[in-house]
Amino acid sequence: MGARCAPYMTISLYISHTNILPTFEQKRTKMSRRKTTKPIKIDKKQPHAASIGGKRRIVIILGFAMIAVVIAAVLYFIPPSKAPQQPLTETVPIKPESMPALAHKDYVGAKTCIECHKKEVEAWTGSHHALAIQVANAQTVLGDFNNTTFKHFGVESTFFKHDGDFMVRTDGPDGKLTEYAIKYTFGVTPLQQYLIEFPGGRYQVLGIAWDSRPKSEGGQRWFHLYPHEKVDHTDQLHWTGRYQNWNLQCAECHSTHLKKGYDAVTDSYKTTFNELNVACESCHGPASQHIAWAKGAKLPYTEADDKGLAVHLQSRWRDAWKFPASDAKFAQRDLPAADTLMNTCWACHVRRSTLSENGLPGAPLEDSHRPALLTQPTYYADGQQRDEDYTWGSFRQSKMFQKGVTCLDCHEPHALKLRAEGNALCVRCHNAAEFDSSKHHFHKFDSKGAQCIDCHAPEQNYMVIDGRHDHSFRLPRPDLSQSLGSPNACTQCHQNRKPEWAASTLDKWYGKSWRQRPHYGTVLHAGATQGAKAMPALLELAQDSNSPAVVRATATALAEPLMRPEFIAAARQLLKDADPTIRISALGFIEMIDPVNRVLAAAPLLADPIRGVRIEAVRILADVPDSQFPSSRLSARENATKEYQDYLTINADWPSENVNQGNFSLRQGRVDTAIAAYERALKLDPLFAGAYVNLADAYRQQGRENDGENLLRRGLALLPNAADLHHALGLVLVRQGNSPAALQELSTASKLVPENGRYAYVYAVGLHSAGKRREALAVLKAADARRPYDLDILSTLISMQREAGDAKAALFYARKAAEALPDDAGVKQLVEELEGKN
Repeated sequence: MGARCAPYMTISLYISHTNILPTFEQKRTKMSRRKTTKPIKIDKKQPHAASIGGKRRIVIILGFAMIAVVIAAVLYFIPPSKAPQQPLTETVPIKPESMPALAHKDYVGAKTCIECHKKEVEAWTGSHHALAIQVANAQTVLGDFNNTTFKHFGVESTFFKHDGDFMVRTDGPDGKLTEYAIKYTFGVTPLQQYLIEFPGGRYQVLGIAWDSRPKSEGGQRWFHLYPHEKVDHTDQLHWTGRYQNWNLQCAECHSTHLKKGYDAVTDSYKTTFNELNVACESCHGPASQHIAWAKGAKLPYTEADDKGLAVHLQSRWRDAWKFPASDAKFAQRDLPAADTLMNTCWACHVRRSTLSENGLPGAPLEDSHRPALLTQPTYYADGQQRDEDYTWGSFRQSKMFQKGVTCLDCHEPHALKLRAEGNALCVRCHNAAEFDSSKHHFHKFDSKGAQCIDCHAPEQNYMVIDGRHDHSFRLPRPDLSQSLGSPNACTQCHQNRKPEWAASTLDKWYGKSWRQRPHYGTVLHAGATQGAKAMPALLELAQDSNSPAVVRATATALAEPLMRPEFIAAARQLLKDADPTIRISALGFIEMIDPVNRVLAAAPLLADPIRGVRIEAVRILADVPDSQFPSSRLSARENATKEYQDYLTINADWPSENVNQGNFSLRQGRVDTAIAAYERALKLDPLFAGAYVNLADAYRQQGRENDGENLLRRGLALLPNAADLHHALGLVLVRQGNSPAALQELSTASKLVPENGRYAYVYAVGLHSAGKRREALAVLKAADARRPYDLDILSTLISMQREAGDAKAALFYARKAAEALPDDAGVKQLVEELEGKN
């Protein structure tokens, strides 16, 4: 198993009320990630320069000084995901031999299980779970430590042995070559990584890994996980840094019953676990009561006997699936599997953030974690995996999941091997005569194209050499590759061919009806690229109970920045959905509506049975005083607030969660507390752009504009290409009356991220108010070409063109606005008025 915990940093920018997340260079989106956080937002309650839609009318408000009012400062949010720092203190190393015999009274260890479950333990021994992390020794280390050297961007690392220890001489946190002892191995195949002990209970993951594949496959070599990037000691992703820390990133899913044990006061860890690796109780839960039951149990056992098990996992994989007739295309499951089965796997096989460390295996995923949705750039527009998604987001899209297929139907859970190899696995449920035939796949028998998995679950490498199959199990759609820019299995194999060739070939094989199958990818792509015009389709998809829940939740999240009062009724229906992921997205959808409607819609969810829903409800209601709540909801609010604070506390080693703490405090009106949280985020990560932006805005609320300016300039000295900082500084300078300097900063922000329509919009408003209407129009037109149907941009274009007396150009953009808002009476009236002038 290749270790999957290269650092996670979500970093995207979107508009909201009091929340944000930082934006990294594109290279940061290529790494394997575990943590998931909610993107950045800007306050939508501020008046726009020229508004379209609803009861708003076209108005020209283009004074330069208005920018400070028109655009609220960007606030970084990291959602459910996602105090001064003190010197590190030494803690006892986390070694199996130094651990208490039993760190939790209900956990007994795998050695106890072998007496009755010898077959299962033997299958598990040697599996990727059993070997997830091991003490480094001659039996576990696979890499070449015989004075081998490896050079990467000028740094030459040497791997050697000394007094029985496996050692590496490589660049340390100061950039100087330093010798380190390898304490643990991380994974086995196709790569093995290595953990190194640091002060403060930290274990850092070396950025150089061993390719453990056979030499004939290109293995038996050292390689860098960022082979084409210089990642030196000044980089956030340097192996000695916070985002390459085992305790922070990886530990939870590689050991049994792990408690991170982070101490925010000392910024150190006392991480504990019951077993170093992924053992029996990681999936079956604490077994002490089962052991007690077994000592007195007598055959025969009854169905009602729970056997003292904390978690019941029964897949019935062998008996559950039957073909209803000999000529049936697909097998059918007789009874649905229990949700606990999939939830046990989901807890680690998902890209997510952790809400609580106290859940049992098998509990609903959203009760302990916040899963990431199918948004770009993590996924392609049609939902195919792009960055590493750990399977949940992919498999939840699949028809197989909708029909009741579970992980254990295909994967043996102890040895972690497939139930059968090749197409033999698939024809257990898909009629071989129908599907394992050249009349279906049109390829030579035993060729790559004849393998089900190569066409329906294409593989993509992560961590350079670790191939992972896309578990959405989809039909190849080369026609979508043309329109959405997403990959397809045909041209992934035939790399010298174009999608048009693949689509034409499918036409010859299957006719053209396959092109007519609707695909949610077109709607999700429109939601990311077509602004307000996409809203009807997004809401239709969000409300479509026949679509996968993860797709519906993603559609709801994409609709969030397009929220208008007329959509509140639809949002309320989504808040009642049976799937907690949809309820969580629906809460984000209503975050910007007025407090009265927000309380009416969201307050009942403060008592939702799922923790993730409760936490999101309390977050979006943080700025509403208790006096506006029904008295019957106050107790639930208090409890949910504690749960949210607990979540922030266990994740306080993440700079992003300190920003979330600041955002939450700011919404509650506790500005000093918010400032302390933002300052701590910057102490943990001085290169965290979002923390600078939010802290500067908190200074603004205290009337400390000069402090905000100095802070942002300090951030820009470290991050000269951070568009968010340039934009925020521009707004500060506007408020200070320094228009020329403000324009320069706003221009820089817009040029650094030209795809950000908001930055272009603000810059154009500034240019116009400075008497540079022609330049302003050029900026807006370019922004409209990149981000069509953005109502702010269209409104301002209409206003400026009317002001210039160009009714024809104004009509062009008014008609675009009418496409986005076909039922808006004000827009219709505007179009009619402009048509009368042309």
